[in-house]
Amino acid sequence: MDKLIDEWSKAGTLLSAEGCLPSALGARVRLAAGKVTVTDGPFTESKEVVGGFAIMQASSKEEAVELIKSFLDVAGDGECELRQLYEMPALAPA
Repeated sequence: MDKLIDEWSKAGTLLSAEGCLPSALGARVRLAAGKVTVTDGPFTESKEVVGGFAIMQASSKEEAVELIKSFLDVAGDGECELRQLYEMPALAPA
């Protein structure tokens, strides 16, 4: 895994990667009808747990899928969700 992360970092493909701590250390914050509620973890009812994330730079969805396949080849059995990030448009000089 270290080799793969090093390769992607040097290539500029990997922008960020972090592991997540257990949900017992987290909280969910919800706003509904003007009221904020905070629920402390753990969230044992969650069927899907986020164990970590990586922010990658890819030129297409197909390239991103190939990167994920490479990751899973190293990480082993599991599942990754591919999401595109919204990028703010550059502001013109004032």
